[in-house]
Amino acid sequence: MGAIRRIGVLTGGGDCPGLNAVIRAVTKSAIQLYGWEVIGFEDGFKGLVENTYRHLDMDSVSGIIHRGGTILGTTNRDNPFHFLVQEKPEAVYRDMSDQAMANLEALGVEALIIIGGDGSLNIAHGFARKGLKVVGVPKTIDNDIMATDITFGFDTAVLTATEALDRLHSTAESHHRAMILEVMGRYAGWIALESGIAGGADVILIPEIPFRLERVAAKIEERKRYGKKFSIIVVAEGAVPVGGQMVVQKLVPESHDPVRLGGIGQQVAQQLEDLSGMETRVTVLGHLQRGGSPTAFDRILSTRYGVAAVKAVAAGDFGTMVSLRTPRIVTVPLEEAIGEIRKVPLDHDMIMAARAVGVSFGD
Repeated sequence: MGAIRRIGVLTGGGDCPGLNAVIRAVTKSAIQLYGWEVIGFEDGFKGLVENTYRHLDMDSVSGIIHRGGTILGTTNRDNPFHFLVQEKPEAVYRDMSDQAMANLEALGVEALIIIGGDGSLNIAHGFARKGLKVVGVPKTIDNDIMATDITFGFDTAVLTATEALDRLHSTAESHHRAMILEVMGRYAGWIALESGIAGGADVILIPEIPFRLERVAAKIEERKRYGKKFSIIVVAEGAVPVGGQMVVQKLVPESHDPVRLGGIGQQVAQQLEDLSGMETRVTVLGHLQRGGSPTAFDRILSTRYGVAAVKAVAAGDFGTMVSLRTPRIVTVPLEEAIGEIRKVPLDHDMIMAARAVGVSFGD
């Protein structure tokens, strides 16, 4: 491989704390270690197709490590392999991946670092099969990407949810209510599980363990018998009752991840109030989990990932994703990262620990 002179970087999918820290680490290490130029594509893969970008230098990434979101912008739509080229009178999609490849070639971008979750990494794999020199960086607050111990953004999301639970405790106890906190987690319940344990929840409902509302109501009644006039329940957005289905809020056809969940908390609240007789309120944490300043852990992990991605490019280690295999950062083939969702194992020690201290999972 000839000497690299210019690389590209983009952020795809939903925003999360730590993205700017990765962009900063990629840019600074590429310039300081190797003297490369860095191109940042704007608004994710849309910028790759429409050739909208900016040059990144030491000044442009100065002072951004503590900022949430991404200075480059992002989108969870605009898949170059299924790109919306006409919206009205009816939607028309085309494969624009060749256009994206041509734009990269015209710019002299010799390798591309793609920061994203499962959807973005699937797109990265598609480009790798077309011959693009790609390195992926795992990002998702759900922590559901295989082949890595943890994704950046997750720690911040758990802290946000835990702080919300701390606040809900006081109002729940004051008003003798059951308080439900609905958190993100479509197919994997990591946020609900960890924030639920840290926030002292009495019930945690996650996608991996179908629940029965009668069991949740029984937990509330048990607490009443012990003089506890309130209960705290954490529910992941993808949690399902036994024999039931996820609650879908809407579908976004043009997205590579079209399902938008939401509403399970309200559904549980309505039925649980009838069963238990306890006044029940719902808080949907929503996009608060994605925003704000990243924790120290996420800033450090993001920095390590960004530097590792640049080093992978320098080593010619393409078609890979940087991965935390505690305590080291390694690279793994993209195929290992996108094959399946990383779910909470039913025998995980955190589930065992939660059960041991009296947490109900509704099963």
